[in-house]
Amino acid sequence: MHFFLPPALGTLIIHTAIVVVLALRVIMMRPATGVALAWLLLIATLPFVGVVIYLLIGERRVGLQRERGVSAIRLDYRMIAETKPWGELSDIDWSRHGPSAAGLDRLGRKVAGSPTVHGSRLQVFGETLDVLGAIAEEIDRAKTSVLIEFYIWSEGGAADGVLEAVIRAARRGVSCRVLVDALGSRPWWKSRQPQRLRDAGVLLRPALPVGVVRSVIGRTDLRLHRKIIVVDGTVAWTGSMNLVDPRYFKQNAGVGEWVDAMVRVEGAAVLMLAATMIGDWVLETGESASDLVRALCLGQMKPQGSADVQVIPSGPAGSSDGLLQMLLGLINAARSELILTTPYLVPDDSMLRALRGAAGRGVKVTLILPEKVDSFLIRHASRSYYDSLMDMGAEIHLYRGGLLHTKSIMVDGVMSMFGTVNLDMRSIWLNYEVSLFVYDDAFAAELRSLQQSYIADADRIDPAAWADRPFGRRLLENAFRLASPLL
Repeated sequence: MHFFLPPALGTLIIHTAIVVVLALRVIMMRPATGVALAWLLLIATLPFVGVVIYLLIGERRVGLQRERGVSAIRLDYRMIAETKPWGELSDIDWSRHGPSAAGLDRLGRKVAGSPTVHGSRLQVFGETLDVLGAIAEEIDRAKTSVLIEFYIWSEGGAADGVLEAVIRAARRGVSCRVLVDALGSRPWWKSRQPQRLRDAGVLLRPALPVGVVRSVIGRTDLRLHRKIIVVDGTVAWTGSMNLVDPRYFKQNAGVGEWVDAMVRVEGAAVLMLAATMIGDWVLETGESASDLVRALCLGQMKPQGSADVQVIPSGPAGSSDGLLQMLLGLINAARSELILTTPYLVPDDSMLRALRGAAGRGVKVTLILPEKVDSFLIRHASRSYYDSLMDMGAEIHLYRGGLLHTKSIMVDGVMSMFGTVNLDMRSIWLNYEVSLFVYDDAFAAELRSLQQSYIADADRIDPAAWADRPFGRRLLENAFRLASPLL
């Protein structure tokens, strides 16, 4: 006697078993409650499809080898920070700052192994073409080494000037290492420019290569979103700008030219930025970090300037919620003024509450966002948060001059965050980012001036008019917000 299960029943049993197994896995992984419930709903309501989506992007899988590598690099950061002269440079006179600054320093040491260092000079640049020209000139003056890592490199315009400068540097004997994200720069990797760099003697690697094997070992959407240039171990650049000329980049996206800012760094913080890039290089190539530091003459850096700077590298491996903790600490430290710029605003519950709480206790909270965003999903999900922020008194300004891509936070004219991180969950949880936490009133004033220039070219949202927008728009925005834990 043979027993046959009806196909529909068999499929139901298999689906139920898979849902139970994955539900147990989600529960034991202990993600945020909203994220967990979103995944459980998706897995249960979309037979097999939801399972495949979860296996692809449901966990921050970076692979065991990379996880170990990141842990080793963080240990190296701690060891470097405790040795001379770095141990002395991280001996900060915190009486120059408020109590919140010292607390953030302690937090950064715990979550990223990165101490605040004294003796840096920073200068903000808000014009992309000026930045590209200055970087090319910097590389043309290089004598020993050039380190470059970017999420996007795109052909055309002034970005090609940087390429030519790197080629010239390599041909005159400067050691050049370039790391460019494999997915973010996919069109560039198919161009002739990578081979031109290699022919000149540049050591070039794709960061986080994608492929079938990589998809099995780890997620392919965990990207290197950092932007760092270090020249001769004495000067560094970082910020929101990719290696692109905005006059040539994504001209068909309908959002105008991208508007970015970078900071030029001299002094102690340069080595910490170099260490971040070297760590990424070591993970991709297996080279020795200590050998690289010696070969690139990075130990010759001397303190310059009076700014105290903490470099916080973050990513899906090793740092858990460290970057989020730092951002929350900075927001909660505000007592009088808090100005934020970001292209993508999709905060989690903790950040939303921190921003609302700051506005509610009397801090003047100002968010400067682009009027047009290149992501349909994020554009509508982001707008669903405006009501709750403005209800507590926060001001929201929509920038008209293009896609405002600068990522910055200024607190009370004394502390700042400037770097590559967007205020969305992809940047905070999934991407490899680098952020400068700067404890210096001069830099805060310079950053505030840049932010005010954005406000001058923006329209403030009227809360009453925003509340009267059509029901269909509000429904669409709130529907996309449901997906925000998965963005």
